[in-house]
Amino acid sequence: MSEKRLYLKKNLVMEPLVNQWYAWTMLLTPHTLAMIYSNWHRKIMESYIKSPRMHANAVKNPKMIGGPFMDLPGDQSDKVKELMAKTGEASADLTEMAAAIKELDTMLATEAKGNSLRPLYDKVPELLKGFVELGYDLNNNPSIRFIEALLYHSKYYNTSLQSIQLALVNGDDRPFVLSTPRFPAEDNIHLNIPFASESLDRLFSMRETAQPLSYVEDLIPEDPKKRALFETFFTEEAPAVRGHDRANIEGIRVRYYGHATIVIESANCTIMCDPVVSYPIDDTTVPRYTYEDLPEVIDYVVITHNHQDHILFETLIPLRHKIKNFLVPRCNGGTLQDPSIKRTLESVGFKNVIEVDELESIEVPDGTITGLPFFGEHGDLHIRSKLAWHVQLKGRTAVCAADSNNLSPEMYAKVREIFGPVDRLFLGMECAGAPMSWLYGPLLTKPLERRQDQERRLDGTDCELGLVLIEMMEARQVYIYAMGMEPWLTFVSSISYTEKSKPIVESNALIEACNKKGIVAKRLFGQDEMLW
Repeated sequence: MSEKRLYLKKNLVMEPLVNQWYAWTMLLTPHTLAMIYSNWHRKIMESYIKSPRMHANAVKNPKMIGGPFMDLPGDQSDKVKELMAKTGEASADLTEMAAAIKELDTMLATEAKGNSLRPLYDKVPELLKGFVELGYDLNNNPSIRFIEALLYHSKYYNTSLQSIQLALVNGDDRPFVLSTPRFPAEDNIHLNIPFASESLDRLFSMRETAQPLSYVEDLIPEDPKKRALFETFFTEEAPAVRGHDRANIEGIRVRYYGHATIVIESANCTIMCDPVVSYPIDDTTVPRYTYEDLPEVIDYVVITHNHQDHILFETLIPLRHKIKNFLVPRCNGGTLQDPSIKRTLESVGFKNVIEVDELESIEVPDGTITGLPFFGEHGDLHIRSKLAWHVQLKGRTAVCAADSNNLSPEMYAKVREIFGPVDRLFLGMECAGAPMSWLYGPLLTKPLERRQDQERRLDGTDCELGLVLIEMMEARQVYIYAMGMEPWLTFVSSISYTEKSKPIVESNALIEACNKKGIVAKRLFGQDEMLW
């Protein structure tokens, strides 16, 4: 084996997989994985086996992107049958758990009418006993609280279901990933390895530090062809590191990496919000920052909410070795729709994960990071794991509000009374939004009426409410972001806008209205840099 010191190529993609499906947080939490596998993945596989042609035709229609259709070339029903049999056996415990959750939910709806819940513990399905607490709200509506810590120490958290796919990417045109399982091919390598493995940290540290291939010997495939392919993932060419100049920042530098990814830096502190980072490609149509532009150390990663375009393991795991602290919203306490982000991250190897509550502040070099209330974007589900972030460094302030919807202007007025005006407000305006079931449908134990589903959108603020929010916060500059517009985001967002799309129309109107009021306003796209 060559002992030349090599770098990992900058365009290597690592897709994290669970049961060969692209992994996001809900595929790591045991009880949500059970529901998604049983109520979504299995149904998609059954549908594909029944009619591969229907799926092939559906993915050709732009309006169907993001739907429950596999994007596979040709007829691969034999592969899907094999995967369904394989994962069905490996996930038998999860299938039983999903059935038990539905049984328990039905039993509570039938028998819990305000009377004592004590006798009902005997009727909890056997496999859920010890993992759940039963309770009422003040209006006698029963619910289930899952003891997530115990689930992660049970057979239902099975790291053998985890794997990764490695391949080189040369463009942004990746198909939507959440509805199509991944299969081994000539141009990719599948490794059965838990996401928490330190071997992945060693691999991705080679983006910046050259090492011999023996440094990652345990990842090298035994098959000669795959071993040869693995070696093509490396190069002797050193990367053009551009992000290690933090010490030279005199004030504050803010860089926009696309979507909701904001990097705020002083000479002593780097804060990165909702990391999703593009790969460098030859096409320069859309300028972008890449991994080469990131600082050597990321002091704090902050997460706004638990959606796949804001917690992207494809970006986070390769950055794990350089992240010192993780700040996440405090969770709701064991509900099915609101699993703990902290426990999910810790289960895949992240250290120093700190839960932050609303109006709770963390002291950092040169300032503070404070969690702010976040309304909207979750289809009216009662979810606590969401925060906007108020960042104060060297006396300058910024609020990263992501997909917050201004459902209660009075709340922002109260925040303004406590924290004062905001220098820069980063606000998402994806105000069309998918129906609630697009994301949370597999977690439901009984179907939602179509009318209700269409009304309850995963949406951000529009122009009218955005202007009120800006006024309440007394924001001096406004930046529209988190729109999913960048071409390297569509593989998880499925978003494709035209000039007539509501988010574009509404954000254009907000920018124009702000400018008339003398407020600097801009919609971010690709990359941007602001110096304070």
